[in-house]
Amino acid sequence: MTTESLAAGGDPRRLLSDVRTLAHRVRVDQRMTWVALLVLAAVTLVGIPFDWFGMAVHCLPDGGCQFARRGVLYYWPPALLLAYAVIAVCYVRAARARGLGARVLPYAITGAATTAVFTAAWVAAALYFPNHPASLHPLPYWGFVLDRLIAPWGMIGLALLVLARLERNLGLLLFTAGYLVLVLLVLPMNTGWGPFHWGLRAQFAMPQLVSGMVLLLGAAGFAAARRRHR
Repeated sequence: MTTESLAAGGDPRRLLSDVRTLAHRVRVDQRMTWVALLVLAAVTLVGIPFDWFGMAVHCLPDGGCQFARRGVLYYWPPALLLAYAVIAVCYVRAARARGLGARVLPYAITGAATTAVFTAAWVAAALYFPNHPASLHPLPYWGFVLDRLIAPWGMIGLALLVLARLERNLGLLLFTAGYLVLVLLVLPMNTGWGPFHWGLRAQFAMPQLVSGMVLLLGAAGFAAARRRHR
């Protein structure tokens, strides 16, 4: 004697396909990608004046320079932690409104962890460089790449990779890959020492401006895609 678990004439393969389609729709409904990118774009753009006006530059007659980006250290750690908290709350509220569960906690934890790494690296640099004046000659290319990686805008990209994995979002994965290529490999090529203090500030501000605008455009694109999906 057997127990029939399917309706008469039911096709197991069709039922499995329906389950997979439903699971995909649930994952899509859980996505708040545009919100995450919008919050991160706002944090990045707002951080530019903090870095600009919070930077102290002192150049010596022998060609060596000392600079301290105190604005970055004072602004970015609390700003990033607040941003990841806001993103997590938005994801949870959207999921509960649809009666779904949210899987945003690993992303928030990754964001907090990358913020801690960035803060530790920049504090160590702040303690080291006051006693070791920087040369007017630009850093080697790998030095710029490493600098961008441990910068807030580089850490944002690493955390977005985790979000793309959680959402199983190929579009976000491709966007993040392009964002990281831009931040780590393209922007450092156009960064160097300027002859004046304002030029140095501008050259540090440009990567942040470009990163913020890319995140903002990404938010607009994912928001438009979500509206079309609905």
